[in-house]
Amino acid sequence: MASVITAPTFGFFSITKGSKDCRTLNNKNRLCHGIKAMQVEKPLEELYNVKVERKVSPERLKELGVSRWSVWKTGKSKLPWDWQVDQLVYIEEGEVRVVPEGSQQFMQFMAGDLVRYPKWFEADLWFNGPYQERYRFRAYGDD
Repeated sequence: MASVITAPTFGFFSITKGSKDCRTLNNKNRLCHGIKAMQVEKPLEELYNVKVERKVSPERLKELGVSRWSVWKTGKSKLPWDWQVDQLVYIEEGEVRVVPEGSQQFMQFMAGDLVRYPKWFEADLWFNGPYQERYRFRAYGDD
């Protein structure tokens, strides 16, 4: 009878097999006696409801009217931030690492990305050099 291992339908899982738990048969096949570690993770963007579109097309930018949005620039810096409203950001230059409050992990966004930060999201923003974005605040019902 075969054993079946199922994982939740969200995220991904990884299986690590240690060599101590496996024995060699005929020097070709390894027979393993179990799973040493299993980890189920969701991307940070999904956990914090941050939406990102990578390498946004000129047509999409025109559709959104990005050229009319406000511009914000900075240099190398760290900035604590909290979003009191939904915000759409199109990164024109540079990159940003976004570390959600209480997390040791980060999301990374770069030039060409369109990012939607949700209302009440709190994070530290890390800029490694020149950075420029266009942004607009979203009103309830904007989609």
